[in-house]
Amino acid sequence: MQQAGELRHNLTPAEIKLWQYLRKIQLGNARFRRQHAIGRYVVDFCAPANKMIIEVDGSQHLDQQEYDAERTAYLESQGYRVIRFWNNEVMNDIEGVIKAIEMVLSEK
Repeated sequence: MQQAGELRHNLTPAEIKLWQYLRKIQLGNARFRRQHAIGRYVVDFCAPANKMIIEVDGSQHLDQQEYDAERTAYLESQGYRVIRFWNNEVMNDIEGVIKAIEMVLSEK
């Protein structure tokens, strides 16, 4: 999907920061991809083998809650677990975000 490729080059500062952590640390056996297409949606980060999606949301998501709920429902119907973090969580508490991701990965 061309849109996914374009999005990989236009990450937000929070997405860049989280990607730096996801790339360099070992989170179990999870191998994440960024801006990964699933159906008609492009998710921020996906560990396909673990069926896990991480979304990093900015303030625009306050105005699109219905769309996000529909999108999450679709992704969950495909067997994925979706976890969301706000940009400020990633920017101000990356260690807490990583611990939360590790916790979800260890639940499977």
